[in-house]
Amino acid sequence: MLETLHRIVKKVNAAPDLEKALRTIVLMVKRAIDCDACSVYLIDANSRGYVLAATEGLRREAVGNVVLPRGRGLVGLVAERAEPLNLSDAPAHPRYLRISETGETRYLGFLGVPIIQNRKVLGVLVVRKKAQREFTEGEVAFVFTLAAQLAGAITFAQANGELDTLKTTSRGSRFLEGSPGSTGVSIGQGVVAYRMADLDAIPDRTTEDIKAECQAFRSAVTAVKDDLHRLRDRLAEEITAEDIALFDALLLMLDGDTLVTETIALIEQGQWAPGALRRSIAAHAQVFDAMEDVYLRERASDVRDLGRRILMHLQSDRQGPVQYPVATILVGEEVSAVQLAEVPSDRLVGVASASGSSSSHVAILARAMGIPAVMGATNLPVGRVERRELIIDGYRGRVYISPSPAVRSEYERLIEEERELTAEAESLRGLPAESTDGVAFPLFLNTGLVNETGNANNEEIAGIGLYRTELPFMVRDRFPAESVQAANYRRVLQAFAPRPVILRTLDIGGDKPLPYFPIREQNPFLGWRGVRISLSHPEIFLTQVRAMLCAAAGLDNLQIMLPMISSVSEFDELEMLIKRAHDELLEEGHAVAMPRIGVMIEVPSAVYMIEELARRVDFVSIGTNDLTQYLLAVDRNNSRVGKLCDDLHPAVLRALDQIVQGVRVHNRPVGVCGELAGNPLATVLLMGLGVDSLSMSVSSLMKVKWVVRSVSVARARQLLRAALRMEDAQQVRRYMEEVLDDMGLGGLVRPGR
Repeated sequence: MLETLHRIVKKVNAAPDLEKALRTIVLMVKRAIDCDACSVYLIDANSRGYVLAATEGLRREAVGNVVLPRGRGLVGLVAERAEPLNLSDAPAHPRYLRISETGETRYLGFLGVPIIQNRKVLGVLVVRKKAQREFTEGEVAFVFTLAAQLAGAITFAQANGELDTLKTTSRGSRFLEGSPGSTGVSIGQGVVAYRMADLDAIPDRTTEDIKAECQAFRSAVTAVKDDLHRLRDRLAEEITAEDIALFDALLLMLDGDTLVTETIALIEQGQWAPGALRRSIAAHAQVFDAMEDVYLRERASDVRDLGRRILMHLQSDRQGPVQYPVATILVGEEVSAVQLAEVPSDRLVGVASASGSSSSHVAILARAMGIPAVMGATNLPVGRVERRELIIDGYRGRVYISPSPAVRSEYERLIEEERELTAEAESLRGLPAESTDGVAFPLFLNTGLVNETGNANNEEIAGIGLYRTELPFMVRDRFPAESVQAANYRRVLQAFAPRPVILRTLDIGGDKPLPYFPIREQNPFLGWRGVRISLSHPEIFLTQVRAMLCAAAGLDNLQIMLPMISSVSEFDELEMLIKRAHDELLEEGHAVAMPRIGVMIEVPSAVYMIEELARRVDFVSIGTNDLTQYLLAVDRNNSRVGKLCDDLHPAVLRALDQIVQGVRVHNRPVGVCGELAGNPLATVLLMGLGVDSLSMSVSSLMKVKWVVRSVSVARARQLLRAALRMEDAQQVRRYMEEVLDDMGLGGLVRPGR
């Protein structure tokens, strides 16, 4: 049976379209198990019923013409319960609906299995027997597995229009669902970002001329560096320095010792250049793939993109110039930031990627450029959207392929409303970020990229609320020296002085090891990471703290934040190390000042120890990303359960309330630096909680500021009390959407006004 299952799955995957896939399913299932008929019913958006889409055993002329009403009959019962129904005598069941047009009246045995994708019932797979007998457990499992396989093909067909020919759905309802990468709406033509070279296909091969192979590799690296410099210079005046630093990081990898020297070393061992490149790129990408922080893990795609570019030059397989449409939507399985930059900025209107998340480099760059993006689009038919009209809805994470005139007209209207809304938001520049009753809510910047100083003159930014210090450690083949770290920190501190800059100490370990400091654990999310490594290796921590203190000399705007604190004793030990570094520098003659020290609350145990921690620290910052996934026991990077990781969950809001109340006992300032801080839906709730500041990406500043200036703290507290009484995240989300609608700000979180 297992071999038969594999054979059917293989044929379904190879089917050129949904009609062939359905015919394959019904024909092969009927042959494989003891049944007399097999049929597929698909939901019809027009009639809100289930259309017979394919059958083997029932009347063929009924296909596309028989519609079973939703909520009625055995098929309706299977869809309603979203679980299999196995009956020995179907006509005897109270929900049985007699449909004579299909010729099913002579069948007694019935097995119906729901076809489900992303928790939505798309249809029902049914097998029938003339005899009065239930299907066996093995047969049920067999059909259930095939229904799950069929779900992906149906979703694919809904998006590309195949279901129109099957008379099973309206054109206007088709879309693929992904994750919002960059808000906004756009209409344009798809241009597929193909891989320039296939590293995975490169075989191992020995070389006789090691010197020539080394020279070819170095020349290819130089050519890629020239390409990156050209792209960087072209975009320099269009995007912020934070996003330009993405290209700096790529160039730094090519200038650094690790990637180049490892490849050369493999060549010198007798491996030809392409094979050596494949090995070194795979090793580097694997390191980034294993990281916890999404924005760092996404760098694996950039590493692979670098490798493909080098290979392209090695193979002298240059592609001709791409002709980009006036309104280009870049589509790919794994779109990289460099591929995005290659599209002329005056022609690029959107991005759709089959992989990635809102923290991907391409999503970061899209937000900086004001380009709508959808990441991780389920079943995105990348190879079949070239030059087809697409609509990108970056608010809801939707991609429409060949939309109907009605859908296109609606989105054109929404785009015009969005333009008007953006103009209104821009009119707030220069005005204070304070509530209608005069309470100030300073807006800070989250960042962590090398040489990031481009936003220093942005008058909306009160300072840096979270500077991730990991990246300078990631792009080297050894721990950076104290002087190197100090130079990096000095640039940022000096650029924003006298505004405060919060530097978070090194947050590595678990599933984000350094290339030269590997850590392999069975459960990395709960393993050796963050301050746990700092306490185990105080020499690493002391070197970093010394660099921070030296960098801040004469500026007096440094604040140090400790991540992943789970107990009071951890803070006490780390505070002693910071004081030790301070005393050592004074003894060495450095004019350094003792900085303010704070903690990042992102572990549930810290929530319950908040008063004890607040008594010891100078400030508290709440990292809602990790706190949410730990509270809800959900890996936010796992596509199967990622949607359950909702930071508007009442449990998360109640934890935030407990944190703020505990911090207030000792009158310490408390801010929020997770994604929740940049979400306009949460702004009112955070104001009601009484947080002192919010830290976010630069793209969220004006939206959050608009909300802050539109409500009083007194009103925000009332709304918070109501939200805290709610029982699930969707209830909170709908409630806050209604609140923003009432304020006239609904367009900040959805298309249109």
